[in-house]
Amino acid sequence: MTFDQILGHEQQKEILRRALANGKVAHAYLFSGQDGIGKRLMAMALARAIVCLEQRGCGNCRACRKIDHQNHPDLHILEPDGNSIKIEQIRVLQRELNLKPLEAPCKICIIEQADTMTVGAANALLKTLEEPRGDTLIILLSTQPNRLLETIRSRCQPLPFIRHPNSRIQAELEKQLGIDSAESHVLAALSEGSFKKAFGKDRDLYLEQRRQLLKTLTGLSSGSILPILDFAEQLAADKTVLPDILEIFQAFYRDVLMTLQGRSDEELVNLDLKEKILMVSGRENVSTILDKLEALIEIRRQLDRNVNRQLALEVLLLKLAA
Repeated sequence: MTFDQILGHEQQKEILRRALANGKVAHAYLFSGQDGIGKRLMAMALARAIVCLEQRGCGNCRACRKIDHQNHPDLHILEPDGNSIKIEQIRVLQRELNLKPLEAPCKICIIEQADTMTVGAANALLKTLEEPRGDTLIILLSTQPNRLLETIRSRCQPLPFIRHPNSRIQAELEKQLGIDSAESHVLAALSEGSFKKAFGKDRDLYLEQRRQLLKTLTGLSSGSILPILDFAEQLAADKTVLPDILEIFQAFYRDVLMTLQGRSDEELVNLDLKEKILMVSGRENVSTILDKLEALIEIRRQLDRNVNRQLALEVLLLKLAA
């Protein structure tokens, strides 16, 4: 993929194009921003532009095709082994980077989820960043750059990526998937500016399952404990989608808050559930909705600390049912 084929991020493209044109590509970059907004695509486009036999990332030459198929001998992509990037992986990378490039002007390494590096891995990489070779380029991709060592961040040229506007995602959803404006509105709003989320495996969750989840949630009563416990068990069963489900709950209560404050329908996420939003807003007030939103924020913090997932959900649902 070339720079021109990537949607949005015009400022980032211009910065990289100028660096390429002036021969001033940094030895290390930190591409930061939400998952799925184009950081990896931009890193691959930069790699292609560097190795291209036409020196423009043509997409047709042998070198560009090797980048696209990720089998170029001078391209190295490092991903977490399990939940983290380990020191052994960095040491293997260092041995690779110490060798001269075989075909390209430089060796290129793209480190996915760089913020998952263990302390040992981060310190090992720091040595490489402190004494960079002239024929290497390291690109760190991170959704949470604040988790990286400050010494690592200071040795990389930062290039932050902002979320895509909902209108752009909505237009692409309708164009590529042929869905109607109501569905594209919900998907775009819940994607948080990420094409990956909007077009990904969670599409059914955001459209069909969302309605059933919110029906169950809004039907809970603090005076009936067993349905709360059953729902908490159901939600806790799949921790991979739990953050997305909590996001759905948060978006719904935000819609209720917007309705209580008299905001226009255009600001709502769940436009197709306007009747349910009105029903819930009729029995709530701003104070109770803010309490529910705070409870949703708090459980996210707890889950990041690996607390008992089902117990935390039971407490949450008791607060939301109150």
